Amino acid sequence: MSGTSALAAPRQDAAPRRASWTISPYALPLNALRILARCALPLILWFSAGRLVRWALLLLAATISHGSWYQARLVLTMFLFTLVVMTSLATTVGMLYVVREALMETQARRAGGEAKESLLNALNRTALVFAGIYTTWGFVADDAREFADIDMMRQPDRYVLDAGSGNDSGVAAGLLNLDPKVSLATMIVAYVVKWYFGRRHEAGEGRFSGILATFGELAFAFYGLNAIAAAVGARSDWIGQRSAVAAWHDFAANAEESVPGWKPAAEWLGGVWPHVVDALAIPLTWLTIGILVYGAYAEDTRTTIRGTRLEQAAVHLERTHNWTRLALAKLSAGWTARWIPLLNSLRLTVSGGAPLFGLFALCYVGLDIGGDYLLRAGRYLTASEQPYLWFATGEPVVYVVDLIVTLTTMCLIAATFDLAATRRRLIAGTGERDRPAPSS
Repeated sequence: MSGTSALAAPRQDAAPRRASWTISPYALPLNALRILARCALPLILWFSAGRLVRWALLLLAATISHGSWYQARLVLTMFLFTLVVMTSLATTVGMLYVVREALMETQARRAGGEAKESLLNALNRTALVFAGIYTTWGFVADDAREFADIDMMRQPDRYVLDAGSGNDSGVAAGLLNLDPKVSLATMIVAYVVKWYFGRRHEAGEGRFSGILATFGELAFAFYGLNAIAAAVGARSDWIGQRSAVAAWHDFAANAEESVPGWKPAAEWLGGVWPHVVDALAIPLTWLTIGILVYGAYAEDTRTTIRGTRLEQAAVHLERTHNWTRLALAKLSAGWTARWIPLLNSLRLTVSGGAPLFGLFALCYVGLDIGGDYLLRAGRYLTASEQPYLWFATGEPVVYVVDLIVTLTTMCLIAATFDLAATRRRLIAGTGERDRPAPSS
């Protein structure tokens, strides 16, 4: 017995020795730089290829959006714009995928006998949630803004002349001038594609079902913009006169007058909230994509609330009438698409140590701010007295800055997942070893 005890002691101390500084939350920046140094070349290739394809699609869409058969051209323009967003999806997933072999968690999975997953499987799994996050958090606005910029740069004189004469040649408006009736028809077609391949994806059928369902989801949203805008514009006055809306405006006005501190508090919250989103929600959003790519994520609400008091409430909800569940699902669809993936990511990250997420958010914001200063420095260094030289120097500077910031951000996301998953696995392994063996 004494010999057995002497042999058991080193095994109990093995876990603390493994939990070295390399898996400390404060080693996150070093781990991110380690991944970047190891995978710099494939990351640069993925980023450059994605940027080239994205720019070519935007230029083609801007070129096609002018000429005869205007509405047919705009349908094709919106189709190409959907491909632009799909290119962003493929580029992001590809960059996260090529660094996975540099992660400690991946090496542990390989040692445990887990097979290597293909890029297509990771892309298929990530696509639908990526589309929801990309649209609900407004990232698509950057793509639309770049489309408008490219279209204006193609014919800047025409855009200026239109502004002075009051004419509309459709410059920078290729995503807005689609006729509402045409928009509605194409939206129906996109919904059919979304519904069919979405069902196949839920059933686990088809290698490309998730990607095609994502394309249908994005096309349904983009093609429906003009039809929805027309419907909202036609009914905005009617909605504003309804008693519930009017009562809410009256309540807000009375609260400002009668509740002490209401107006300053509302103004303070309105000023702080955008910074909270930029500093916490946006980093967590991109971390969600990384966790999806690495296959350690479940997107349903039940996964988020498992182990909490809300899980029992969900059990009671499932016992209610089908129409009740359907109504609640419709009412909460926007909230769940926006927040549930983020709550899942936050739960996984915090389980690896709360300081880990705090440092991740701090590094993410630091990279964003540093990228702005780096862009200023690049433009300052390439400034010249020669007129219009910035046409030639501006885009290379933007490319280099985006390359540095994007690659570092992708490695930061991968390192955050790596540390969270590794710490969670080691803690779980320590708990299993410390658990007393059942008596015989």
